[in-house]
Amino acid sequence: MHKGRVVFGAMDEVVFGRPASEALIEQLNRLGTKRAFLMVSGTLNRETDEIENIRRVLGPRCAGTFDAMPPHTPRAAVIAAADQARSAGADVIVTIGGGSITDGAKAVQLCLANDIRNPDDIDRIRSGRGASPQLSPPTVRQISVPTTIAGGEFSATAGVTNEKTRVKEALRHPLLMPRAVILDPWLGAHTPEWLWLSTGIRAVDHCVEGICSREAQPYGDAQALKGLSMLAQALPRVKADAKDLDARMDCQIGTWLSTGPLASGVPMGASHGIGYVLGAEFGVPHGYTSCVMLPAVMRWNMSANAERQALVAAAMGRPGADAGDVLDEFIRGLGMPRSLRDVKVGPEHFDRIALAAMATPWVPRNPRKIEGPAQVREILDMAA
Repeated sequence: MHKGRVVFGAMDEVVFGRPASEALIEQLNRLGTKRAFLMVSGTLNRETDEIENIRRVLGPRCAGTFDAMPPHTPRAAVIAAADQARSAGADVIVTIGGGSITDGAKAVQLCLANDIRNPDDIDRIRSGRGASPQLSPPTVRQISVPTTIAGGEFSATAGVTNEKTRVKEALRHPLLMPRAVILDPWLGAHTPEWLWLSTGIRAVDHCVEGICSREAQPYGDAQALKGLSMLAQALPRVKADAKDLDARMDCQIGTWLSTGPLASGVPMGASHGIGYVLGAEFGVPHGYTSCVMLPAVMRWNMSANAERQALVAAAMGRPGADAGDVLDEFIRGLGMPRSLRDVKVGPEHFDRIALAAMATPWVPRNPRKIEGPAQVREILDMAA
């Protein structure tokens, strides 16, 4: 008998297939907000007119703009953005950019609500392995307009990197989930190809590890299988024609669906866990971690979940094939990196990575039981 729990998050709406500038005004009117603080991609702000167009449409409702969030959302940048939002008197945060900006705004929400004013004080609001911290709930909420397709805008968790320890730490609260997400394929056309495609593999990773989990259930499966099918068809179409807006829209909707397992309580596995360490400690881009690790994790897990892996191959249009091979060929076909060597992580670091990965939330919940760092090292050697 299936058993479990599906928690529906604090998101009101997802708007898709419409320009962000048009949909944003409707969302601000719906929420009754008057001082929107923009956290945006620096590249979009400085090298295109997209952000200026949105500022112009918002008019006096634009309270300020922050465009300096580095990859992996370091603590210092979160504090800088929170200080600026506080000074601006923001009553809503609008993010336009990738996952680091989305996570940064989630962290800013908690900083504003809990009077966090320096990087070390983030210790007071981060989630650890023990009891959750007592947090004041966010009152300045978020509207997210993603320009990459990793899917973090659909979760109530933020990953923030502690620069001192080089560890990516989790901040959690149900109200960190954006009030609304706007999926605008026109904005995505400005995203560099490598970033769009690699974050698309991150979304594939969400689908695959959700489907292959020991704790998979029908609600998450339904979304992940459809999301995986859409991504498997649409990502090569974007690579073939960057102006194919229908393909970009399918990528965005597939990414939305990819978050179904996580949103319904299904844990991820070793690809996500090892990826946390590669990102925080070695600066490997978020999407590249999945490109490098997912096929190796699938091959290592095959003895424990062959039937579930068969669902993955079928959803990707290759019924009966080995899922690890299907993923390997798919990622290579998109021109993405396929080894740790490709992302400049050598075997001399593997023992340290393996030890750190054991402390992540996901490695202990991998579908094939991982007893200790030696088994993580086996996976790393396969991905070398």
